Amino acid sequence: MRTSLLGRTGIEMSGDQTFLPRVRRLAGVSSVALGAIWLLAVTTTPPHHWAVDAALLAGWISMPAVLWASIRRPGVRPFVFLPSALVTLGLVALCLTALPSGAAARVGWILVTGGILIGGVLGGWFWFRWFPVPSVLDKPFSSGRWALVGAHVTMIVGGLLLVAIGAYT
Repeated sequence: MRTSLLGRTGIEMSGDQTFLPRVRRLAGVSSVALGAIWLLAVTTTPPHHWAVDAALLAGWISMPAVLWASIRRPGVRPFVFLPSALVTLGLVALCLTALPSGAAARVGWILVTGGILIGGVLGGWFWFRWFPVPSVLDKPFSSGRWALVGAHVTMIVGGLLLVAIGAYT
């Protein structure tokens, strides 16, 4: 394990070859998921919330770019914090100022935002080691981690489905 200014870092911030498929998968998934979030935000919320749309667009473009770049240069990987912050702040602002009137879409956006917030906490915990990681969760492919990631993904996908159902039915 390496050490950084934040303390001990795990495989997530290294160039370890066993972790690269996860980084590639995250780059692909973020391309699709963040694109869907941006598209639904642009089409289901009031048009005068350009700052929300801009933050989500910038996060959508920059997250996969940072992840793909980090495959060859793992030192770039900590920059995932920036697109993560853009998306999180954009979604929190959306929830505070631009929720649609329909119940399904409102609940959907809250679920998406909650899922993104959970993902941010998981990233801070596992990738940046902001909190001590118990040994049972230290391995990136442990069942405990998969369960936490599953909750994060389920909230986002379920929320996006609710937003789409609420907006397009």
